[in-house]
Amino acid sequence: RVMNSKSDKLFSYVSATVMLLLSLSCIFPILLLFMSSITSESALVRDGYSFFPKEFSIHAYKFIWDNAANVFRAYGITILVTVIGTSINVAMSALLAYPLSLKNLPGKRILNFYIFFTMLFNGGLVPTYLMYTGIFHINNTLLAYIVPGLLMSAMNVMLIRTFFATSIPDALFEAAQIDGASQFQIFFKIVLPLGKPILIAMGLLSGLGYWNDWTNGLYYIRDTKLYGIQNLLNKMISDLTALTQNASGASTVAIADIPSASVRMAIAFVAMLPILCLYPFLQRYFTKGIALGAVKG
Repeated sequence: RVMNSKSDKLFSYVSATVMLLLSLSCIFPILLLFMSSITSESALVRDGYSFFPKEFSIHAYKFIWDNAANVFRAYGITILVTVIGTSINVAMSALLAYPLSLKNLPGKRILNFYIFFTMLFNGGLVPTYLMYTGIFHINNTLLAYIVPGLLMSAMNVMLIRTFFATSIPDALFEAAQIDGASQFQIFFKIVLPLGKPILIAMGLLSGLGYWNDWTNGLYYIRDTKLYGIQNLLNKMISDLTALTQNASGASTVAIADIPSASVRMAIAFVAMLPILCLYPFLQRYFTKGIALGAVKG
């Protein structure tokens, strides 16, 4: 309806103001992070973090560029792991969610409870580590980034199941079955095309999980040549910290010139940059998929 009353206009203005403030609250930290990364170390120590630094410097990015070979290799590993892991995660989640969305599935309640149960309990870190290293031997392999904790998400399955059950008309399934379509044909030709919003949304969440994960690399990877971008950047920060803490004597002056604080900001910005570039293109699918998939069926 057309908003003509004063209360409607006031609500519109207040809503727009609140959304603007929320948007700025998301943008300002990223902007501050970037401005801090191009601020000289002395200015950061003297003046603190600022949106308008008095002294600009690219020494932090030069430090990263000096390790460009390792950084590019780590980026390649992370991109490969993210693409493979996300694809498998979405495929497995959709294949499990589709039968659970069918009303006449035998044992549906038991399967739903089993999936929900995994959201509440897990085996613990030590048993999980012993199982993956002692039985599956995934340590120092790319599987260590893909499998533990990220390959399947019960929450994703529940959201996809709800989307399939509430957003795809039962008449389409009935018409396809009358025409002789098998369940796999229904899944690939009807469910997947119509479920694109929720699948892209879940793919984005899964991709974020793979991109930002560093604990799997910390637990299972010892070969530095297999480090992903998060683990490599974390190692660079650790090396900088150790270097500055262990400085002594004549080397203290030289060590003090290392832009440790600005390097931390630059490393954080470099790690999030690809996601910042990708998210605007997937945002509309993400919003639609989450909104519809979260509606209780």
